[in-house]
Amino acid sequence: LIGSNGAGKTTTMKAITGSLQVAGGRISYLGRDVQGQGSWDLVQQGLVMVPEGRGVFTRMSILENLQMGAYLRTDKAVISADIERVFGLFPRLQERSAQLAGTLSGGEQQMLAMGRALLSRPKVLLLDEPSMGLSPIMVDKIFEVIAQVAAMGVTVLLVEQNASRALKMAQRAYVMESGEISMQGDAKTLLHDPKVRAAYLGE
Repeated sequence: LIGSNGAGKTTTMKAITGSLQVAGGRISYLGRDVQGQGSWDLVQQGLVMVPEGRGVFTRMSILENLQMGAYLRTDKAVISADIERVFGLFPRLQERSAQLAGTLSGGEQQMLAMGRALLSRPKVLLLDEPSMGLSPIMVDKIFEVIAQVAAMGVTVLLVEQNASRALKMAQRAYVMESGEISMQGDAKTLLHDPKVRAAYLGE
């Protein structure tokens, strides 16, 4: 989902995940109308969001943050295995598992926020500007993990300022303008659309 600042991308994601009240329309997830449900209910159903700004628990350790991602789960043995899987995706988190989240760099906090979301076993993962403010090396790592998560069978809805990179990775893309979807289709097709390239790729 791409669009200029203020187009309504984050608002859309918050509406989908129950963080904002919806004024009209319908939100369907897994064939059911989920409008009016709280974020906690949707997490239990596998609909999970990593917000812009990461939102980690700064006074808790990396390990404790990951455990919070599994707060609604009871399968302790599987939770431990999932934490190890996250450490496999983000070795740096394993190296610093006892470190307070508030002392991490922006890129490390983004890793942690994504790892915490994965601990909830999402079916659909919404990522809001995961590469914002990160170094090029860290951006590469974040996109690498997004691809791995998608390969695990998790559907990813990505809002991303790096439109070119997002479109190259995505299967389907939507362009939002002033709160409405103005274009949609195959991501590779939109990547080469002159209007998209002029408006969002700086050409």
